[in-house]
Amino acid sequence: MELILPMLIPLSIWDPFIAVGSAIMQPLYWVVSGILVLAHSLFAPILGADSGWTWVLSIVALTVVIRIALIPLFVKQIKSSRSMQLLQPQVRELQKKYGHDREKLGAETMKLYKDNNANPLASCLPLILQMPIFLALFRVLNGAASIDPATGQPIARGYWLEQNPALVESLNQATIFGAKISDTFLKVPFTDGITSVHVVTVVLIIAMTATLFITQLQLMRKNMPPEALTGPFAQQQKIMLYAFPVIFAIGGINFPVGVLIYWFTSNLWTMAQQFYVIRRNPAPGTPAYDAWEERRRTHGKLKTTPEDPEPGTNGAKPLSPVPGGNGSADAATPPRVVRQQPRKQTRSQRKV
Repeated sequence: MELILPMLIPLSIWDPFIAVGSAIMQPLYWVVSGILVLAHSLFAPILGADSGWTWVLSIVALTVVIRIALIPLFVKQIKSSRSMQLLQPQVRELQKKYGHDREKLGAETMKLYKDNNANPLASCLPLILQMPIFLALFRVLNGAASIDPATGQPIARGYWLEQNPALVESLNQATIFGAKISDTFLKVPFTDGITSVHVVTVVLIIAMTATLFITQLQLMRKNMPPEALTGPFAQQQKIMLYAFPVIFAIGGINFPVGVLIYWFTSNLWTMAQQFYVIRRNPAPGTPAYDAWEERRRTHGKLKTTPEDPEPGTNGAKPLSPVPGGNGSADAATPPRVVRQQPRKQTRSQRKV
């Protein structure tokens, strides 16, 4: 009965959900298509309107715009992730104290996070907010790669592409290294052997997963204290370190080349941004913090501090400047003698 009931539900019942999803995605199509068309208009006079590299740079520009908009969330993610790492010793103490009472343990753990402004979900915010943009770009490129049976033309999604059918056709035919930007690894059959699409997609998938892995590894090895590398949170981080690249590598064979370019560029941005933040503002007690302190000490030796003697004085204090001079002591100028005026005496004192 359980298997028969879903089959009796008419397919039309899903129409409202599809309509709602489409209505939500329309603004994203509008934004993605608008940025792509604007960037294309900037690069087209230099590289050509139909050049694949024009569209590649347009996708890179789209990525940069999105990542700049997400910088405040990234900073919040770094701060929250750092707080979570530094609180792990206290979390383990709570686990020892309330391990027998799951409800109490959960309440005390959340209270600890709240008191220290640590949000377990903040580390996922940039990724979660990127997913709709990622999906919108996927749909735009996938539509450009598909042919509408009614019109025989590529499918345009997004207002700005809908108003420019020639651009949709250009995006459909644009290539880099012989591979269409709108093609996927599985779309091109292997009947003719390994094609340019297969090679380009595999290279981009490897680059995408490698940058993601290096970014996670950089965070764990440089900006996590030793005590934070043990416990459930650390195990979760290690699982994500190896699981995410595998998931993206498997899913990458279904992504168009243009989406792989977007994701690779986004990972590069994240890796560089995280390197900058860790270098300039590392968490205390981490290898990155030790390196930061060493750089400060090295940089401090290059400056003359108030406690350090002036070069060439062998520790002697410098001479006081001469009044009316140029601010430096001159051995050839004799010191000025200041005469002391006699005190004023009363008549009785003068008689004595």
